[in-house]
Formats: sequence, structure tokens, C-alpha cells
Amino acid sequence: MTTETLPILAILGGTGDLGTGLARRWAQAGYQVLIGSRTQEKAEAAVADLREVMAERGVGEISVQAMENLAAAQAADIVAITVPFSHQASTLELVKPALQGKILIDVTVPLVPPKVARVQLPEGGSAGQIAQDLLGEEVAVVSAFQNVAAAHLQEGSGLDCDVLVCGNKKVAREQVITLIEAAGMRGFHAGMINNAAAAEALTSVLIVINKQYSCHAGIRITGLDHD
Repeated sequence: MTTETLPILAILGGTGDLGTGLARRWAQAGYQVLIGSRTQEKAEAAVADLREVMAERGVGEISVQAMENLAAAQAADIVAITVPFSHQASTLELVKPALQGKILIDVTVPLVPPKVARVQLPEGGSAGQIAQDLLGEEVAVVSAFQNVAAAHLQEGSGLDCDVLVCGNKKVAREQVITLIEAAGMRGFHAGMINNAAAAEALTSVLIVINKQYSCHAGIRITGLDHD
């Protein structure tokens, strides 16, 4: 499959650990990736780093480009947002017109520093629900990747981690599951966007486990016929 037949992916806030981890995996899988940032300079630095990492791994030509967030959202078919919760609403307000008719993958976790190991869901129910309410029904918000460690995403090896996928439109969830599989993981339909609260809350639980056992824990779905 060539990049001409794959959707163009934008990652807003794509210069952070989580965004660069997703960019590495999707670029290596052959997708055209647009790394978005509040500044062109930060996006270009992230692209340069991505090209260097891919060269070290022996990966051939990749399709990656640096843009400011709004331009990236306009040019993409599917958009992921990986900014901190404190910047989620302002970033979505900026790119809202560019997201109409598209899928938004919301990776936001509503952590409240300094007590990030304590579940503190927002009044809106969850970050995913807030995004859907803010953007309206013309945007298919799909919540995913909250329980995957950024450190593991940045690695080039396989990932022993599953991803819960929540969203109001099953077709949109299926497209995101395809991207999860391209990134080397398993994705599972986990219901409507309301259920994003469960996945987001699990992140604080995993932070406790990580501190207690000095690891980068994830989740795994068991009991399937093919396990």
C-alpha cells in the first residue's frame, strides 16, 4: 500500500513525547504525517529528529512535514491531538473549522498536576466528551491511546499493549483501530464517547503502578478466542 492510498495524518502538539512516538510509528508504517505545533520552528525540529531516528533504524524514505497546528489540521484527512489537557480546548477552538467532516483522535488525559496519580475527571465527564461537545456532531471524535506509555511508542519494537477506542461512530472507531494496528498494537471497540472517562481514569492508575514497580505499564484485553 502506498501513501497515495492512505489517509494523511496530522498530529497537533506533535512535538511532545506522545506525539513524536505516534509520528515515528505511523511514518514507519508508510503514512504521510504532518507534525503540528504552535510554532513552525518547533515542528521543524521535531521533523528533523524524526528523520534522524528513522535513518538510525534503517528506514528508507518517509513522508513527514512540519506545519503550524491550523495548517496541519486543514491539510490532513485524520487529525490526532496530543496536547496537555490545559491546552486542549484552546487548540480545538483554533482548528475547529478545519476539522468539520473529519475524524479527530483525542489522546488527551485530564491529569491535574501535581496529583497526577489521582483520578480527577473534569466536569464535562472526560476530555473526549469535552472535545465532542466543543466540536459538534460533524466531527467524529474518537478517544484512544490514553493507556500507552510514550516511551514505548518511541521505541521501534513491538508493543505488548492494547488500546481502548471510544467514539459515537463505529466507522470512525474502525478507522482508528486500523491506525492502532499500523502502530503495532491491538485496538478494541470500547463504546460511545461517554466511555472515554474509563480509559482516561485508568491513566492515573497506571501512573501509580509505574511508580510502584518502576515500569511503563499498559493494559491487555484477555479472554479472546485467539489469545
